[in-house]
Order: sequence, then C-alpha cells, then structure tokens
Amino acid sequence: MQLYLPIADLPVNVFLVLAMGAAVGFVSGMFGIGGGFLMTPLLIFIGITPAVAVASVASHIAASSFSGALAYWRRRAIDPALASVLLCGGVTGTALGVWTFTQLRALGQLDLMIALSYVVLLTTVGSLMFSEGLRALMRTRRGAMPPRRTHNWIHGLPLKMRFKRSKIYLSVIPVVIVGIVIGFIGAIMGIGGGFILVPIMIYVLRVPTSTVIGTSMVLTLVTMLFATMLHAVTNHLVDAVLALILMVGGVTGAQFGARAGQKIRGEQLRLLLGLLILSVGVRFAIELIIQPADLFTIRELGVTG
Repeated sequence: MQLYLPIADLPVNVFLVLAMGAAVGFVSGMFGIGGGFLMTPLLIFIGITPAVAVASVASHIAASSFSGALAYWRRRAIDPALASVLLCGGVTGTALGVWTFTQLRALGQLDLMIALSYVVLLTTVGSLMFSEGLRALMRTRRGAMPPRRTHNWIHGLPLKMRFKRSKIYLSVIPVVIVGIVIGFIGAIMGIGGGFILVPIMIYVLRVPTSTVIGTSMVLTLVTMLFATMLHAVTNHLVDAVLALILMVGGVTGAQFGARAGQKIRGEQLRLLLGLLILSVGVRFAIELIIQPADLFTIRELGVTG
C-alpha cells in the first residue's frame, strides 16, 4: 500500500517503512541504543533525501528514548547531576549542529556532508567496537581477566564536581565537551549518539555502567527533541507522517529486541553491534563510489540547482 509523504514529497510503501521501523526497533531493543545510525541510512537508501531523513528520524529517536529514560528513572539508574551537565553541552551542540545543517543545505552540500560523515564515523566506530568486542570474547574463552581500568589525564582537570548517584568526582569540562559533540553530531546526522556516548562515558570518563545507559538516554531524549523543534521551525523538514509510521514499527520491534538481547552475553552484543555499525558504514562507502549521482541528487526543499 502506497502512502504519500508530504514533506519528503514522494510515495512510499507503508509496509516497507513499518518493517524498517520494526527492524531498527529490534536492534535498538537488543543493544540499548537509539538506532538512528541505522534508520537514517535506510531511509536514504529508499529514496528519501538526507535532509528529510535526518530531521524526521530525530523525532523518532526522541519518542523511543522517552520510554527508555522513564524506565531507568523509575529504577533510579539515572544520575540527574551528570545528565544536567551533559545537557548544558548537548543543547549548545544541537543548536550549533542545526545551524551548520541549515548553512550546508543553503550551499547545496548537505547530502554529501551527511554521507561522508556516516562513512567516516560508522567505519571508525564500528571497527573499534568490533575489535574490542572480539578481544573481549577471546579473553572470556581463555578465562583471562579484563584489563584493569586506571584514571587518565582527564581526571586531573580542574572544575571538579561530585556526581553522587554515579559515585565519581570529575571535572565538568570533559562532560560538557562530550555533550556538545554528541548534540552536534546528532543534529547533523540524525543519530542519538548512544553508540558513541556510552563507550566514552564508560572507558574515558569512568562512569559506572549502572547509570550510563539511563543517563545517556536522557541526553538523547532532550537533544533529539530540541533538534526536532529546530528542524521543524527553521528548515520545515520534519515529515510527521513518516515519523509516526517509524514510531509504530519501532515500538513493536523494540519489545522483541529487548528479549533477544537478554539471552546474549555482553561481549557478544558488542561484537555484533560493532559489525552492524561497520556494515552500514561500508554500505554508504559503496554508494559513494558506485552511485554518487543517485545518492546526492539535489532534491531538498527550497534548494534550486
């Protein structure tokens, strides 16, 4: 059944979009991430312009993050102080990202920038996560102990603050910077950034895993909601019909993904997630090389060629 998307300005198969939403929701539920890094490329691959895909997926991520953040809040697995400091940077980064998004769109370079960003970011992060997951899996099979975590130079920075829920004493400088980077990337690429934020918080900032996911979901919820509002007001690119279909499929798939994720060990999950992220990055790279004209047709609203 075909349905016309008013902002994307093209008809799509409703069942195909529902299936995509369910598949990404399954992945999100399994790995505990927003799924924007997967949903945005899928929408681009079926013909939706990168600008509309980024803006519409932001609302989908915000909606899916709300239920997750609420569940973690009830379990007291969110650090309010840490989330507040992250949001100081996240809101700033999101505003800067939407402004950059608007400028690139006006110059007609937005599609190329989004695709190149996906290739670089996903191949890099995917390779790192895959290699780390593979090493962790090998250590588990050999029965070796994981490497001991030690404090790094970041913990010697000034302006320290005590985050009671996470039981850490840390400078607010790197926390704000991380928030800015995640907000900026999310606004331009249409990703929640959880697959980047969670490893940074665990391995760099040394935040306990008990509060990492819930706190990262709060940042994702607020920054993606803010990005959706800014995209809707400044660029008029949020396709509500598309976002609604994705939400329905995403909520359904997430229920099954969460159950599947509970049956797989942590190192196996990291290995699979790294492989998935790397695969999407490679797929984008292939599109850049083989079909650049199809991927970067300038069909953005308000842009004339």
